[in-house]
Amino acid sequence: MQNKEGGFPSGKRGYLERKIAVRDLKFERFLIVCEGEKTEPNYFKSFPIPEEWLDIYGIGDNTLGIVRKALLLKKEGNYDQVWCVFDRDSFPAQKFNRAIELAGKNNINIAYSNEGFEIWYLLHFNFYDTAIPRREYKRMLSQLLDHRYQKNSETIYEELKNRQADAIRNAKKLLAQYPSPHPVRDNPSTTVHLLVEQLNRFITQ
Repeated sequence: MQNKEGGFPSGKRGYLERKIAVRDLKFERFLIVCEGEKTEPNYFKSFPIPEEWLDIYGIGDNTLGIVRKALLLKKEGNYDQVWCVFDRDSFPAQKFNRAIELAGKNNINIAYSNEGFEIWYLLHFNFYDTAIPRREYKRMLSQLLDHRYQKNSETIYEELKNRQADAIRNAKKLLAQYPSPHPVRDNPSTTVHLLVEQLNRFITQ
């Protein structure tokens, strides 16, 4: 969630640095509503967290539609954390900004990516601070993974897990390049790591 200065809070630990015992943490339920129908849900469902702690939806809608869906689902369940996951893509700037504003007013966290979700995957390998067109993501990831990247992969979490701490550091470093964050035009940028850090607190294996 954005803070009062318009920035985003930094997390505490990466996957490989996590030291907190799960049994010492308060049980928390997550609602995660994703723009993509499979890519993002498949990734987050792969976290080794008990299924009853996570409700994950891929709705294939625009930014505002995702937040509105999250608001409806939030009323139906007892959730400790509610997250919307969406991309800047080619959505109109006004709609993208309105989605972030609506989420902030309703205590909904945003894990956004500019331009697309795969920038989060790329940051597992390298730090990128220049804009990368979405059409290049698949080619770049295929080279880095040493096999053809499939957008709806069900194994990408396991493939990238050992590099996750690097991705978190790179994502934080990238956000620090923007002293006054403007997600709609900060390309590249992502806050997916904020959600990842929260989920990592409850990994059970």
